Amino acid sequence: MAAGHCDVLIIGAGPAGMAAALAAASSGARITLLDDNPAPGGQIWRDGPGAHLPPQALRMREALTRCANVRLLCGTCVVSLAGAGALLLEDARQGWVQHYGKLILCTGARELLLPFPGWTLPGVTGAGGLQALVKAGMPVAGERIVIAGSGPLLLVAAATARQAGANVIRIAEQARLPAVAGFAAQLLRWPGKARQALGLASVRYRTGTHVVSVQGAGRVESVRLLHAGGREMEINCDRVACGFGLVPNTELGQLLGCALTPASSGARALAVDGLQATSVAGIYAAGECTGVGGSERALAQGRIAGLAAVETSAAAQRHGPERAHWQAFADQLHRHFTLAPSLKNLARPDTLVCRCEDVPQAALAGCGGWTEAKLHTRCGMGACQGRVCGAAAHFIFGWTPPVPRPPLSPARVATLASIALPPGGGSP
Repeated sequence: MAAGHCDVLIIGAGPAGMAAALAAASSGARITLLDDNPAPGGQIWRDGPGAHLPPQALRMREALTRCANVRLLCGTCVVSLAGAGALLLEDARQGWVQHYGKLILCTGARELLLPFPGWTLPGVTGAGGLQALVKAGMPVAGERIVIAGSGPLLLVAAATARQAGANVIRIAEQARLPAVAGFAAQLLRWPGKARQALGLASVRYRTGTHVVSVQGAGRVESVRLLHAGGREMEINCDRVACGFGLVPNTELGQLLGCALTPASSGARALAVDGLQATSVAGIYAAGECTGVGGSERALAQGRIAGLAAVETSAAAQRHGPERAHWQAFADQLHRHFTLAPSLKNLARPDTLVCRCEDVPQAALAGCGGWTEAKLHTRCGMGACQGRVCGAAAHFIFGWTPPVPRPPLSPARVATLASIALPPGGGSP
């Protein structure tokens, strides 16, 4: 097993991670930037046969190749902690211990998927999941697609599907018209976002509308939607993409001992200070893992974290106003697209909540929390390790998501057997 050392280790090569690496590179520090995707860009700038990367993403990727002191490791994931200042990593060939001086977490976010009747049928994905599949080359030309859930990602996913030849017949936004109109009015403060919104506008967009169920014999055939006025309608379709916003990926940060934001702030994220430093000395965080707010906010935070990690605090602080500008946008986003409490009741008693272990809503309704649910139903003990059902149960039941344990991702036995996990780190 190979071992390595770097001055700054950056986990996640999305906008925040790329910005952090480029900001820190001029210091001459030895930087390692890793991501589990085949190419840098994260979810928002995901590459693939069906992807059309924005010019900024291409410029940043090219700039990284010119930085001799930045080592880019794609297709690489974090398996576990490996002692003080070290992580156990793995790629397609081997596992190894990576030692670091400073650590920057840019682990992004994942979709919030809420269970409803039919959500496990083939042809049902998340809204962001649909976008990723299309970029990866999945053919959707001629398919009738319904996109539902909440937030601007619905419009972005719809645009990606239309560019690939799909017929997007409905975009159902659960937020009501006054909230969406209020958000649109605020966009004048961010002209670029306003232009983007105009470019994504669709006559198929409906507010105050959410999914009720998906029907089909072995595959999606139709979807039922409920409008705010109580009117329900069924639409024939070939595919349904449904996402209810994003949940910060905090698992690695929690394993390292980093504090989270208060529960009262909504989806819990890694807590950071003005220099993007977490509660653990030498560890910084940037991007969606510190709260969902878009690529511009992630870029500003990444620059601050990168500069702070190489001890150029004065330069880092100069990006504070930019970060504040985009944090204000994130605050408006959260305010106007808050999920309606009625969405907690989408699942019926026989609807699977944990699809890894086939646990229905009825089996969880009488449980008092995660520990009881795991003991009696194995909920959260499947392949996703609670990443999907944990976020759903947090919204539906108010349960605190399970505490992460290593390994953080599937790993070869040879990798796990080659290192003794640190005290308190759990067992593989």
